[in-house]
Formats: sequence, structure tokens, C-alpha cells
Amino acid sequence: MADATASRVRVGEATVTHISDGRFRLDGGAMYGVVPRVLWEQRTPADEKHRIRLAFNAVLVEHGGARILIDPGLGDRYDARFAERYAVQRPPAVLEGLRRLGLSAADIDLVVDTHLHWDHAGANTGPAAGAGAGERLEPLFPRARYVVQRREWEEATRPHERNRASYRPDDFLPLAASGRLWLVDGDVEVAPGVRVLATGGHTAGMQLVRVDSAGAVFLHLADLVPTRHHLDPAWIMGFDLYPVETLHQKQRLLPAAADGGWVLGFVHDPEVPFGTLRYASGRPVLTPAAGPG
Repeated sequence: MADATASRVRVGEATVTHISDGRFRLDGGAMYGVVPRVLWEQRTPADEKHRIRLAFNAVLVEHGGARILIDPGLGDRYDARFAERYAVQRPPAVLEGLRRLGLSAADIDLVVDTHLHWDHAGANTGPAAGAGAGERLEPLFPRARYVVQRREWEEATRPHERNRASYRPDDFLPLAASGRLWLVDGDVEVAPGVRVLATGGHTAGMQLVRVDSAGAVFLHLADLVPTRHHLDPAWIMGFDLYPVETLHQKQRLLPAAADGGWVLGFVHDPEVPFGTLRYASGRPVLTPAAGPG
């Protein structure tokens, strides 16, 4: 199957567009947790370093006059050693994708960070413009408010040994310094018809994004279900800090998505950014859903 490129779906009166911020690779065993390699490698072959192909899939939601960007991606702030370790392939980049849509960073009203790991929130910030700016960082989307769960913020700013490597302070501290940070607690409507849903699981403060429009629903699954292969209930990442909570949330949300015909968004799937779900003989079956890019 070909790589996912820019694709677009209609969800009621909302437009939902996939924007790539590039590709990378992570260890397949870590991505599938307790699932044996003999099973997961049939779906996602690994390279000589045991890494599988993944993507940084940003999502632009346009609804009710608002433009909302979900999980902008890695961004540009990494060195050659980092790029080699994770087999980073960029471009494409999220700002280029916006330009192809006739938009700029200043056209984004909200950025929703499902959580603050580097592979989701790295593109939050960039070098400050202007003479004398030096190496100071500022929000990459200058007009946007950045929506983060308060519990996620507390975890990211006070990390422990188990999660410290996943957080880079430069991805999120400039948001608070600039006054662009919007901390929320639990399930909150952040724009008309657009809600964040606090689920935890992958991190204590992870949130999903749900869009309700004209009877239709889009649900961005974040790292609850990072690729279509993780739709199976027990296929849970080894990276998840609270895997049993991940399981419970999948058991709660995915049957509702299938029953309602919701469009689902996958943040790391390199081939299918959007799809609809049904069950056959108790097993999840995904149908890719994408219109013209």
C-alpha cells in the first residue's frame, strides 16, 4: 500500500485534512508490547535494526470558522544523531503542507497537543524571528492557543525516570512563557463542536479530539490507537505507562465508533491516516476513508 499523502475527509460540515510532517521508525517490539514478533511482523515488517515504519500525521480540522491543528509533529529541531537513530525522513513538513493548502502558521487558531512527547509536540515551537533573537524559541503558530491537559503539563514539567526521554522542554515551555498555553481539565469543548477527551493510557494526561458536526463524528485517536494495527484490543504499545487504562478506553470507544460510523484518525500510520471501523466475527476491520487531498 502506498504511503499516506495529504488526504481530506468531510465529517458533516467539518473538513478534516491529513498533513504529513514526515516519516520515522521505532522498535517494533516496543510498538506492539506483549504481541509476539511472529504476529506483528506479518503486518509491519521490520528493518535490520528491528524498527518499523511510522509517520508523523498532523490533522487540520476546519469547522465553524475555526482552524484547529492536532499534533503538529516532530518539527525541525533535531540533529544528525537523532535522525539516524529514528530514521527520520523529512520533508514533507507540516508548514509545507499548510502552504499547499494556501495557509500559513498564522492561520491556525488552536493547536491541540494530545500529549507532549517529542513525536507529537516537537513542531509546537521554532526559533524566534528578528534581530537579537538568538536561540530563543517561540510558538511556531503565533496566533494559536495550545490546548494541553493540566495533568499532562504536570507530568511533562516534572518528569521521572520512566518518561523523561519522551519530553523535550523546548517543545512546550515557550508556550507558557508566551501566554499561548491553555491548560484544561478533563473533557472540554475547545471550539464549537470540538471537544478534547481525557483518556490517559499512553500517558497520565493524554487526550483525544472529537469533532461532532451535523450528526457525523471524527475521533482523533492519538496514541490510544496509533496505527490501524492497534485496533485489536490487546495490541498495546510497550511505551504506554498505563496499558490497562489503554485497554479499557479502547473497549469503551471503538465499539461506539463502529456503531456510529465515525471517521477515525491515526497519528502514526504511514499508509492510512483516516478510516471507518466495523467488526466481523468479533475482529476489527478498517475501511480507509479519504477524499481528494
